[in-house]
Amino acid sequence: MDFGYFTLSDNRYPGNTRTAEDFLKDIFAEALYAEEIGLNSAWIGEHHFNLLGVNASPLAMLAQLAGATKKLRLAPAVTLLPVHHPLHVAEEWATLDLLSGGRVDFAAGRGYDRKEYEPFQAPFADSAELFAEGLEIVWRAWTETGKWSHKGKFYQFEDIEVRPKPAQKPLRPYVACFSRPSMELAARNDWNVIYAPFAAAMVYGSLADATRVYRDTCETQYKRPMRRAMCSYFVHIASTPQEEQHGKEALVRYFQDALVAAFPSSSGEKVPPTYKYFVEIVNILRDMRPEKLTDKSILCGSPQHIVDTLKQVEAAGIAEVILYFNYGQMPHAQVKEQMDRFMREVAPHFRK
Repeated sequence: MDFGYFTLSDNRYPGNTRTAEDFLKDIFAEALYAEEIGLNSAWIGEHHFNLLGVNASPLAMLAQLAGATKKLRLAPAVTLLPVHHPLHVAEEWATLDLLSGGRVDFAAGRGYDRKEYEPFQAPFADSAELFAEGLEIVWRAWTETGKWSHKGKFYQFEDIEVRPKPAQKPLRPYVACFSRPSMELAARNDWNVIYAPFAAAMVYGSLADATRVYRDTCETQYKRPMRRAMCSYFVHIASTPQEEQHGKEALVRYFQDALVAAFPSSSGEKVPPTYKYFVEIVNILRDMRPEKLTDKSILCGSPQHIVDTLKQVEAAGIAEVILYFNYGQMPHAQVKEQMDRFMREVAPHFRK
């Protein structure tokens, strides 16, 4: 099983003195450090208007990383596809894949925040359909030979050819799967999936069940093996009960101060039917306490405890885990220390 660095660039906290500009520089330095210590990939989130995260352009940061690294795989976490034109997305990420020597892991999702849609005049109520059609166009742009046309509900164009093509043949997308329809979209199109364990537990019962349903859907319904399945995890390695409590308190801070304010809530806001599960997530996170946190949301504890948990994740069929080290206002020096400890004390148990 492989491991990567993951961040959503969350910086929305009461009384926070860390600027967005300083945090972006920290994230870039941490991603460089990821290659130095042997992590497989860097997954950089996309968020707009300082609503949750402060990095609006994963492409720009990953392009800079491409020139500064040699092995690190480069991934958005994730491209908020409905606020971009899919043809432009296809052109840009194919270019990065080409110039990086085939190091892109392209991931896309539809997000959850109406406030990130409206300034771009993207129809939030149609996000599921808009996302599915957009990702189909991206895939066709990378795989069609010669000129082609598209006549859909949201996009129409005639007789185009998209160049350059990606170095990878194919550059197979990852679909962020917070809901069953997203997983089914990936299975139907022979694409990869990436899960958030706490959401997978809510929708399917557990991360293992989510992977099993994806596998069964691919094999039974579409008569082909499943593609690559990944997941993200918050992580904090602790040597003492006090350190473990610190990691859990930071995650509760992240949930309640950063996430809940950005999620559609149950306070009367109307959400499309495809987002109803987010209301349930908000209700759970609003009342979250450190003692309620489990391995369904965070890897927190001794190195051996984390190894044991990740062995179960590996047995479930997960090929790579991307690790959220810098959540909850974790200081940059502490993030690098945690990254180093993980690669020295946990990762060797999973070497190929």
